[in-house]
Amino acid sequence: MLNGTVENIAKNTLLYSFVLSQPFALYTGAYPIFENKTLLDAEELEYGDHGEAVRILQYKLNEMSYYDDKVDGELGVLTEHAIKKFQRDHNITMTGLADKETIYALIEVEIETHIKRLESLSGSVYPGLQSEDVRIVQESLQYFGYYEGEIDGMYGPLTKKAVEIAEEKHDIDFLDEAPQQSLSTMYESEKQQAAASVKTASKQTSIKNVSIKNASNAAIVQTAYAYIGTPYVWGGESPGGFDCSGFLQYIYHTHGVTIPRTVSDIWNFGTSVSAPSVGDLVFFETYKPGPSHAGIYVGDGKFIHAGLDGVEVSSLSESYWKTRYLGAKRIGR
Repeated sequence: MLNGTVENIAKNTLLYSFVLSQPFALYTGAYPIFENKTLLDAEELEYGDHGEAVRILQYKLNEMSYYDDKVDGELGVLTEHAIKKFQRDHNITMTGLADKETIYALIEVEIETHIKRLESLSGSVYPGLQSEDVRIVQESLQYFGYYEGEIDGMYGPLTKKAVEIAEEKHDIDFLDEAPQQSLSTMYESEKQQAAASVKTASKQTSIKNVSIKNASNAAIVQTAYAYIGTPYVWGGESPGGFDCSGFLQYIYHTHGVTIPRTVSDIWNFGTSVSAPSVGDLVFFETYKPGPSHAGIYVGDGKFIHAGLDGVEVSSLSESYWKTRYLGAKRIGR
């Protein structure tokens, strides 16, 4: 999917030549792709190092849920542990050293995430639209340095210009104008497609063999199945991409149920149950103490959740989840 090496992509931005001649403070946070240059130039970061490159490393690891501590620019034990977890998940020797291979992999994952975002939302945004999807697209366009405007969710001239650049560089086709069908027609069509997906998914699972006492539980599970394959996006809370709690909040919201945004708050919000029933939430302790990941129980010892590989169904009996399981909660409806 990526065109050329990560280094070439990192340097192939509209303002790169400008950045080379400016103090880092002038562009930090504004165009994240430029921060990659600092990491690439560092080449290797190890325990005890400190500075801007370490801060950027910590921030990126935090965005990917590997690091959950203060972004202070000091490469200590927790940062080293986060590096090892990232290396483990990406088949890199677990040294805790942010060497060139690790830095390239980190940037590559980040770049690929943004490209997938643009691809997945290319058919839902168009000139004149104001929406959350437009805001997400703007963020990814800004990441590559294509978009220089405010992240406001409004598809105006600056967004259109940035989209055209992305289309050329990444071979992505965006809509040129609003679809002819009305929004209500689009919504009904999406509902029908989701229902069809759910019907197929239900036939392929043991959910149909589970006794479901509350019809709303079944509806929640069915809606969740319709989004299998949706990519994981840190902070994502729409069909363009979900993180784990964003996925839960979105699914429940479609059924008129409001739940908190974070996993820990959802844990405190729900009512504990000794064993999960279909539609209950199951919680896990992953990258930090306490509940940090959750999914919807679908029966037969399985749950659906937004993992790093996207929305998928996993088994509670898998060693990774079994050793991290905290318990189940029921959301009052």
